[in-house]
Amino acid sequence: MPTNLTQPKDRRSEGVHDLRVTKYGFLLLNNFSLIALGAAVDPLRIANMIVGRHVYEYQLIATGGDFVQSSDGIRVLPDVTMADSGSFDAIFVVGPNPIPSKGIGAVLDWLRLHARDGTALGGLDTGSYFLARAGLLNGYRCTIHWEDQDVLTERFPRLTVSNRLYEVDRDRYTCSGGVAPVDLMVHLLGMPPGSRSLAARVLELLVAERRSHEQRQRTSLRQYMGAEHAKLDEALQIMESNVEETLTIAEIASYLRVSQRQLERWFHERLDKTPAQAYLEIRLLRARQLLYRTSQPLEEVSARCGFTSMTHFATRYKAQFKLSPSVDRRRYQNAL
Repeated sequence: MPTNLTQPKDRRSEGVHDLRVTKYGFLLLNNFSLIALGAAVDPLRIANMIVGRHVYEYQLIATGGDFVQSSDGIRVLPDVTMADSGSFDAIFVVGPNPIPSKGIGAVLDWLRLHARDGTALGGLDTGSYFLARAGLLNGYRCTIHWEDQDVLTERFPRLTVSNRLYEVDRDRYTCSGGVAPVDLMVHLLGMPPGSRSLAARVLELLVAERRSHEQRQRTSLRQYMGAEHAKLDEALQIMESNVEETLTIAEIASYLRVSQRQLERWFHERLDKTPAQAYLEIRLLRARQLLYRTSQPLEEVSARCGFTSMTHFATRYKAQFKLSPSVDRRRYQNAL
């Protein structure tokens, strides 16, 4: 795609050439999500190309030092550091994976300072966590990558955390990971001082479709199962929604208005496993997510995933992942 800012006038972009300049800052924390950064910045670049000038300015900000390394090992040279970054219309924290538990005091103070100055604040991927730690999401709707929702809700139980792709609540802009920042930025481009026609043109050039903020994140548990069958997918959704208080397979079949035999046939044909086996895998995957992402005791994790006995939980977990729950948690934490 050409990067020059000289474009022939297009009737679909009429009315966007008198936009005022908006300045965005992207704070890169060590192990930040590179795809989230690209998904947020590229809509701005394309908007500038359409308008014909740099109406959207953006800078990459580091906590200090030279390069910042992304979670996939690629190093990025920021434009400025927090100490000399100046002012912005909005600042986005490009969150890291995994979320660090220490050494973020300076980041939190810097975010609070900009909040006092009236700067809009956002979080990409796990960025919402840092806004929450700074006390800057109190009274706001927010979202975060589904994998880290338990971290956010456990640490900040009073927050309103949704499972949506993104949330825009007054001057707080948060979104989940992956390519969801595209959806957030296109939404912002369509808001004043932007224009809907500009947002639509950006989507067209990105070869992307508009996704509403009402759309929810699809967790990887069903994707892990690989279902491509409406009723089977619905059955997996029911299982995911009833992990702590489990249902019988007969109850799930009844809810779907099919026979248990038919439901078992679908699971065998599509997934080569029984409904009970799939349900157990979903519960164990959920348990592993809680072990990795939260500090909840093993007993609580076991109960939250529908196991009435710690022995049964540990046995099933080791059979699935070849490690006991405690050893698996320790291995994950040591690798951070």
